[in-house]
Amino acid sequence: MDTQSDLQSDFIVIKAKEQGVQVIGLTRGQDTRFHHTEKLDKNEVLIAQFTNHTSAIKIRGKAYVMTKHGTVHTDE
Repeated sequence: MDTQSDLQSDFIVIKAKEQGVQVIGLTRGQDTRFHHTEKLDKNEVLIAQFTNHTSAIKIRGKAYVMTKHGTVHTDE
């Protein structure tokens, strides 16, 4: 993290409700592409950040997603 703006980016917390939840980071720019993938086991937690390179995060599987806007359950 080089700048103050990096420290103030939005974070999200993802907690897996089952084995094998996939978290996929998508790039910014003209072509949206996958740039990072993580696989979470049940009850594992990942803290992710939107950056200059990450414009979207895709989640496959049952998980809690906690943001400053509230909590979402992916299976509802």
